[in-house]
Amino acid sequence: MPESSITRINPQAQWSDAVVHGHTAFFVEVPDTGTDIESQTRALLAQAEVTLIKVGSDKARLLMATIYLKHMADRAAFNALWAEWLPQGCAPARVCVSAEMASPDYLLEIAFTAASPL
Repeated sequence: MPESSITRINPQAQWSDAVVHGHTAFFVEVPDTGTDIESQTRALLAQAEVTLIKVGSDKARLLMATIYLKHMADRAAFNALWAEWLPQGCAPARVCVSAEMASPDYLLEIAFTAASPL
């Protein structure tokens, strides 16, 4: 695949589920279930694993994560689940910020960048 090729997975009018350029995949996840930070985090991370498989990658190949939390008070609970989910020694670069969510039901959103062979 030439470096200038762009692959869009499930493109919609306003977004694609993932975009791969060169050997780098970009995607964003919001939780599809859950009512508290723990259940939403678990749901979102499970969804991220599915997307990583779609782009030929895995969580050990994450390069960057931008984490948006509705309530910074949820950071400790999120961090515990994040650390449990990541393979040891494979934490990506990351930033965690407080943000207003697009839906009042969302407690978090994560923008991921991962290495991808696609």
